[in-house]
Amino acid sequence: MLRSTIAVSCVLLLLSSSIYADDPVYDVEAQPLRAQVQRVAEALTYVGNPLTSKQKAELDQLQDSADDEYVTGVQSVLDRLALAEVHINPESRVKVAMGKARPQLQQNGWSVFLIKVHNEAGITAALNVDSPSNEPIFIRSSGAKDPDPSRITEQDIEDRWLELGTFDKQPLAPKLSGLALEYRILAIYSAATGKREATLSFDVGQGTQDLGFRSELPVLFDTKASTPVTLRIFDNDGRPTVGQLIIRDEQQRVYPSRFRRLEPDFYFHDQIYRYDQETLHLPPGKYQFTVSRGPEYRVHTHNVRVPDQKPTTLEFNLERWIKMTDHGWVSGDHHIHAAGCAHYEAPRQGVLPEAMMRHILGEDLNVGCVLTWGPCWYFQKGFFEGKDNTLSQRNYLMRYDIEVSGFPSSHAGHLCLLRLKEDDYPGTTRVEEWPSWDLPVLQWGKDQGGVVGFSHSGWGLAVDDQDVPSFSMPKFDGIGANEFIVDVTHDVVDFISAVDTPLNWELSIWYHTLNCGFDSRISGETDFPCIYGDRVGLGRSYVKLPTRKRVDFDDWIHGIRDGRSYVGDGRSHLFDFQINGTGVGEVIKSQDPSYQYVNQGDTLNIQVQASALLDATANDEIRRRPYGQKPYWHIERARIPDTDTVPVELIVNGEVVETRTITGNGDINALKFDYTPTQSSWIALRILGACHTNPIFVIVDKKPIRASQRSAEWCLEAVEVCWNAKKGRIRPEEIGAAKEAWDHARQTYAKILKETKASQ
Repeated sequence: MLRSTIAVSCVLLLLSSSIYADDPVYDVEAQPLRAQVQRVAEALTYVGNPLTSKQKAELDQLQDSADDEYVTGVQSVLDRLALAEVHINPESRVKVAMGKARPQLQQNGWSVFLIKVHNEAGITAALNVDSPSNEPIFIRSSGAKDPDPSRITEQDIEDRWLELGTFDKQPLAPKLSGLALEYRILAIYSAATGKREATLSFDVGQGTQDLGFRSELPVLFDTKASTPVTLRIFDNDGRPTVGQLIIRDEQQRVYPSRFRRLEPDFYFHDQIYRYDQETLHLPPGKYQFTVSRGPEYRVHTHNVRVPDQKPTTLEFNLERWIKMTDHGWVSGDHHIHAAGCAHYEAPRQGVLPEAMMRHILGEDLNVGCVLTWGPCWYFQKGFFEGKDNTLSQRNYLMRYDIEVSGFPSSHAGHLCLLRLKEDDYPGTTRVEEWPSWDLPVLQWGKDQGGVVGFSHSGWGLAVDDQDVPSFSMPKFDGIGANEFIVDVTHDVVDFISAVDTPLNWELSIWYHTLNCGFDSRISGETDFPCIYGDRVGLGRSYVKLPTRKRVDFDDWIHGIRDGRSYVGDGRSHLFDFQINGTGVGEVIKSQDPSYQYVNQGDTLNIQVQASALLDATANDEIRRRPYGQKPYWHIERARIPDTDTVPVELIVNGEVVETRTITGNGDINALKFDYTPTQSSWIALRILGACHTNPIFVIVDKKPIRASQRSAEWCLEAVEVCWNAKKGRIRPEEIGAAKEAWDHARQTYAKILKETKASQ
């Protein structure tokens, strides 16, 4: 096949006078070209192959040029990066010529080029690029071939030594714009070394290839052998571990290239995760390695020179600024995904457990709950075991459970169903058959011993103000903790989620229900890679576990249920929170977890260990952002302006009653507060925007918590707003039971409001 294609290419050379590029394109509208060039520059940065500083400067100098000068000037800059120049004539026939870029490739890596397109036809079809040498077997970004070696023959490797990929995503479009001149991005992966010829073919749809118009281009590539680089990665205690690495060359290109990465590396990341003693293949040159392992570690940068083809070993010693497991607190993210959103849905349906476990380890996340949901449900649910995944390690656990998302009840709020024994709702074979509202699903999860709650709580609870709590009434028109306002009165909600949506949207509904005497807890989540694709564990919970030799999932998830935990971004910590010597989530005698009974006039002794790590340089831009903008929780939101300190606030019934400050240098500070409650109260601590404990419920003279008339009024009105927002999507055969549940909530809040008025 390859020989015949080369032969045809030779005929093409005889038929044509030249295979090299035409003169510059002149008849181009400058304004849309300026916009397209800007998008190309952004896309090159996105795929980890940004323009050089010189190229950027040349383009910047052209911005104030006249239109004609800009059109020709841009071509003089970008044509040097073009491997091929494609001409589409008015009849949509395609011919191609060699561009000015040097056809050099790197072994086991992606090389990025531009394609210059002169589109006389003004068509808006997709530009297709292929080659008989295109590698049909999946090549992972680490350089490893398909996991089934029996499928690969020597002839496969000999003939199919490269893989082609065009970048057709945002900020670019899948198809040509129709502009007379534009640039597209082509990446080429080489599995070979030395000089090799490949024939590239270009078309814009059926019937657009024509021998007379040279739609095929033979290119003699020179692929330079990469250097095997063995990584030695050691934890702060000297033990081998998994590291998070961002590798850039002198031009700030990311390695392995983000272009069409396959698992275990994700194309939407700069970072990769590697085990100790794994090997990368890098072209020789100078690199910058940024190395870390989750928010409890400091970030270190190393300048490295990789020699020419001589195998080398690089050693990295990680440094913690805090180790919460030494204090008995274990981190976890109860909401991450292996399919959908930014993940791949092809060539298979999402990624495999091996990839997810690598990311969990690489972020030092002790517990990772991989939730199967609508996308790829029927494939991914095959990994559900009703127990810890077999890849789990002594102190790092992974478990597959469910997010009720893409199901009939999703409109009422997505649900996290954890510690399940069964993942199919009774009497169903397809997700479309599940209930169309949340309460039955929550009850089913609880009945089998699960721990259940609402996902990404803030969606549908948006408010315009920045108050915490806000007394504005949201629309209850989203997929967050919407039906929570009803379900909490039925005692079936263990937690609502925090950290991955605007904090005053999340916290307000929680504060209001706490003020009414309900005791659902909060748990930190990331919703990776949907809300946050940066990394797993960007939002996390820390749970106090009994002293044991290993992490136990039941201990951890029951700590979420009982509120023996705090949430945050991992850059700040409020641990060992206790009142009168009893810690948050702990049981006194036979009472419920976190409940303490005192008499009127008793003074509470409140203690907490507090720590935070701020960057050396303040990020005032993040601090000034409204809560509705990402990052929703971030330690810089808490920084006191022009200082290196953050406030630790004592919260009683949603109000700040006292504040201490700590320096954000990573030191642990023992803080004490004395407070005398005048009524039954819930008490918590927070670093607003970064960290929040679960509450301890202090019951004065055995009276229930009825902390705020305004909160009771808000909750009563919210039930009505939620009903009007959700009732239209509840099935007719279920609407009667749903109305009864809502009526129960109305009656409950009305009773609480009456009791609150009487107590104040």
